[in-house]
Amino acid sequence: MSILTFIGVVLLLIIVLKLISLPFKIIIKFLINSIIGGIFLAVLSMLGIGITITGLMVVLTGLFGIPGMIIAIIISAIF
Repeated sequence: MSILTFIGVVLLLIIVLKLISLPFKIIIKFLINSIIGGIFLAVLSMLGIGITITGLMVVLTGLFGIPGMIIAIIISAIF
């Protein structure tokens, strides 16, 4: 179910970014970062780190990359 949520959030973000007419290069970069961030979150979740993959976590890793992933780990450790 979390993979469907991830795909839904990424598709929603693509639609929103297209609506505000960002350059295509920025959209592709964000999409690639979101996919890589989602994969890293899934791997960490499978290793037992205890991260729940939510839309917020995917957006954080998509926007900020590795620092966003560290923030996502901290947020999941706190809550």
